[in-house]
Amino acid sequence: MRKETKIIAFANNKGGSGKSTTCSNIGYVLAESGYNVLMVDADMQQNLSLSFFEEEDVLAFSESGENLFTAIKEERDASSFIRKTKYKNLSLIPSGILMSGAEFELYGKKEGEKTLARVLEGARKSGEYDFILIDSPPTLGMVVLNIMCAADYLLIPIEASPWGLFGLANMLDFFAKTKEQNPALSLLGIAVTKADERKTYFRQTMEFLEELENVNVFKTYIRIDSAVEWAQDNSQPVAAYKKNSRSAKEYAEMAKEMLEYVNR
Repeated sequence: MRKETKIIAFANNKGGSGKSTTCSNIGYVLAESGYNVLMVDADMQQNLSLSFFEEEDVLAFSESGENLFTAIKEERDASSFIRKTKYKNLSLIPSGILMSGAEFELYGKKEGEKTLARVLEGARKSGEYDFILIDSPPTLGMVVLNIMCAADYLLIPIEASPWGLFGLANMLDFFAKTKEQNPALSLLGIAVTKADERKTYFRQTMEFLEELENVNVFKTYIRIDSAVEWAQDNSQPVAAYKKNSRSAKEYAEMAKEMLEYVNR
């Protein structure tokens, strides 16, 4: 029986929101739970790729052209660019530094906003993957529009900091406008990251989010944890690098919440 593949976009136009970290750890937890997961790195910064591969490997993916930018530019089936990670059930389509030029390429295409959906169609229809998780650049341009037009769900990571909520209104407005082109897109929710419960701005962030109407806010939030930085330095998700760390356990709980939402 062919699997119903669910595509989840991780996006926020505010940099430093923990977007790539959340995407990589949710993907790892899902794979550890037995789901087949395909990660897609759509950000020129390549942080998602660096979460699973050493820097020299990521550089090689970028320089060789064996990455998402080539698939978008040439409208090729992205399945040919899939790379197996060292983790069971977990694969990745890497990004490259040329993704910075993807905006230009997409604007020149007919129905350019659906380009990513077309290049991911083979992977989605293959029946091989339960989830495709896409990490987005911190913008609200044509690339993010493509990602959200290809997705079933949008997850917005928010940093619990004085500037963390900056731009959220624009992000939610962009989501609403994208639904006009992709009515199947649902807001999975807002995930709070880099939380410090001792700080006033953490409480202010939570109070603000709780007042939003018709927006799911994950009960689990990710607290500041030095293990995350050590994991990044070792090109691993923290849930793989230090399974018993506080943040690893929190990402596992957040993944459970996500599954409950998408499977209901």
